[in-house]
Amino acid sequence: MLSVFSIFLCTPFCVVADTQFSLIDDRGRSIHLERSARRIISLAPHITELIFAAGAGDKIVGVSSHSDYPNAAMLVPSVGDSFGLDLEKIITLRPDLVIAWRNGNTQADIERMEKLGLTVFVTEASKLEDIPRLLRTTGRLAGTLIFAEKAADAYEKELQQIKEKYAHRQQIRVLQLIWHQPLMSINGNHIISDMINICGGVNVLASASSLVPVISAESLLANDPQVIISSVSLKSNEIQAEDLWRKFSHIKAVKNKHLFFIHPDLIHRQSPRTLLAVKAICKSLESARRG
Repeated sequence: MLSVFSIFLCTPFCVVADTQFSLIDDRGRSIHLERSARRIISLAPHITELIFAAGAGDKIVGVSSHSDYPNAAMLVPSVGDSFGLDLEKIITLRPDLVIAWRNGNTQADIERMEKLGLTVFVTEASKLEDIPRLLRTTGRLAGTLIFAEKAADAYEKELQQIKEKYAHRQQIRVLQLIWHQPLMSINGNHIISDMINICGGVNVLASASSLVPVISAESLLANDPQVIISSVSLKSNEIQAEDLWRKFSHIKAVKNKHLFFIHPDLIHRQSPRTLLAVKAICKSLESARRG
């Protein structure tokens, strides 16, 4: 039998399926498994996507609400969301592994599950390079490392191509809008800020102390972004949208109509589909440069 630490000695394409091992999660905690997970619960939609992308979709027995990609995820029982987990249902599903989101699931919920004897592995992606890392980690946890390696390699190859394409573009000052009542954005520690940087953009709120700062009117006017990218669709309420942009009509982004929308399922979920959001951001900034 291989040792507890044998997984760290594997070649990139080995699979440890029925041997005990330990991995460090994104809390810095060592999580021990007696064997690769066979019954997994995902506590965030992007984690569900990662598990499927790592070739372990058939091992998922429960998902968080709004797990709708790929289509097969919608057939898996829901166990609640970050606002409220159904612990009784989670226990009934008999998971041997629960994968949680550090910035999306409450510490209290994670501690409750651990006190009930559940094994919880906590993840977080703050950089685009974290996504292939999490794909490989998921593959190790689920015993599907060969499949996960292929997915991670494909992601890294495409990410490198995007980096090379936009490496020397003129910098554009960008505001990412994630909510409008109140106005909210992201700081430099958020993965969306990394997306903006790769496309030659500069996050105007990178230095904010909060991961998702509330933006005052004064701050927005002072930072004067050249581009505003929103993951909040205001198209369903054109009057509301007109009122919002009328209030900030002197900002370069509004004045030049450099206002772009990217679907939240692409830009907010830390999954391989993030690269679709990156391409959309790059395309938006190129449009602003030409404009």
